[in-house]
Formats: sequence, structure tokens, C-alpha cells
Amino acid sequence: MKTLLACIAALSIAAAAGAADDVWTKVQHEYADSNGVKIHYATLGQGPAVVMIHGFPDFWYTWRAQMAGLADKYQVVALDQRGYNLSDKPQGQQNYDVSLLVDDVKAVVAKVAPGGKAVIVGHDWGGLVAWRFAMKYPELTDRLIILNLPHPRGLAYALAHNPQQQANSAYARRFQQPDAAKSLTAEGLAGRVKDPEVKARYVEAFRKSDFEAMLNYYKQNYPREPYQEDTSPVVKVKPPVLMFHGLKDTALLAGALNNTWDWLESDLTLVTVPNAGHWVQDDAADLVTNTMRAWLSVAR
Repeated sequence: MKTLLACIAALSIAAAAGAADDVWTKVQHEYADSNGVKIHYATLGQGPAVVMIHGFPDFWYTWRAQMAGLADKYQVVALDQRGYNLSDKPQGQQNYDVSLLVDDVKAVVAKVAPGGKAVIVGHDWGGLVAWRFAMKYPELTDRLIILNLPHPRGLAYALAHNPQQQANSAYARRFQQPDAAKSLTAEGLAGRVKDPEVKARYVEAFRKSDFEAMLNYYKQNYPREPYQEDTSPVVKVKPPVLMFHGLKDTALLAGALNNTWDWLESDLTLVTVPNAGHWVQDDAADLVTNTMRAWLSVAR
């Protein structure tokens, strides 16, 4: 059996060439019904389903490089989470509980892989949803890929014990304030995007989004002070896990990755990227795409 590094070397040229093509005009746009909430997703390619879940502030297009690089072998599906872009935006904090976000993904999986499994991929808040999906629906999860979101227990432990993580989570505490959405603008949320054409698409998507809904993710689900460890019974993740973590991430520090293996039943592949920040799928797009291709190609 090929090693992971050998697979990366063999696949890198093809994946890099695919990633150079923008997917904006190539994807098909579809909707799934999640208990009355319409969830939009963009899909490209044919084959086993790979379902990708974005974080804050983002939309399906964050996965453009990975979609281009995987669509020759997979049906790559990138959804807009509720509250964002073309998905529905139900009112009320309670409508953004992680359990509902997980079931949104289930509705998408049911559309793109009826009666089967999907590879589940998540970044940031999408990473939390992906972790919880794999725990709740192991029978629907083929493999799990997480980008810059430590296991929920690891993050809870870091918040309880690491003063630097507590300090660096001040933004989340601000987002939990009642009037926090008033400070958000589409242009400000898209400020990290440098390419003018891509940035224009982000601004358009954020203008279609609901800022209060975006912050309801934090108000409903992010831990609050005083921070405490998670002492609930452990539900181990069953499928194999691939994790990426950009080490320049100042919001989610790498120390929260410790002991991830204690909460998994299968193998863990951890890829730390020293020169990437929170959006590792952008900062190290080729590395992420090529590694995903290689890891998914290894027989298990």
C-alpha cells in the first residue's frame, strides 16, 4: 500500500492543475430541506460524496480550491450554513443550536448520497458541526476531515486551563453580546480576502446573509465564562480523522489539539502548517487539497 507522502507526490500535479480553475461558474446549485429550513449547496463532479461545511464568516465558496482539486474523482458538495448567503435564515437564537446545524448536514447528505455515507469536511464552526455529525451519525460518516477546529473537548479544556486561549477568545465573548451584530458590515467581514474578484463575491454573499444569525452560532453554542472542562460521557468518533491546523491561528490555539486521540476510535492524521493561519484551506490551498486527495485514496 502506498504511503501518504507517496500519494501526495503522485497526485500533486493533477490536483494543482485542477485547483487553478475557478469553480464559480461550474457548480450546480441545489437545496435540501432540513425540517422546513432550506439549505443551499453547490455541487461539482461525480463519485463518492464529500460534503464541506464552512465557518464564520464565510460561505460555500471557501472550498473553491478543494472543490476544483477533488471533483475529478468525487462529488464535492459545499453548503451554505443556515443564516448565510442562499440558505434560509430562521429568526431566534435557539434556531442555531448545533443539533439543528448537524441535522442540516444530514439533510444534504440524504440528497447527495441517499442511503449511503459521505466524507464530512468542516472548518471553524463547520468543524464543530462536522465533529458533532460524526458523533451523532457515524453510520452516515465515511471519513472526517477537520480544519482549524480542535475537538470540542480539547477546546473546552483549553478554555478552562489556558489563560492565553481565554484571552484570545475575547472576540467570541464580544460576539455573545446582545448588540454585537450592529458592528458588522459585509465589507468588513470580507476584509481578509485579497483577490478583488473573490472579495466581491464574498461581499455579495455577506449582504445576502443575516449578521444576527451569524452571531447566534456564538450565542447559542460557544462556551461561556466561567469556562469548564466537558465532563459529559465521551462519545468517540468512529471513522478515520484527518486534521489540518494552521499554527498562526490566533483564535484557536494549537494546544487544544492535545489528547485528540483519546476521543477517537480509529486513526488520526494530523497536519500542522506553520505558515498558515485560521483559513488554512486558503493559506495552504495546494497542501490541503493534495493531502486530502492522498488521504482519501489510501485504502482502509
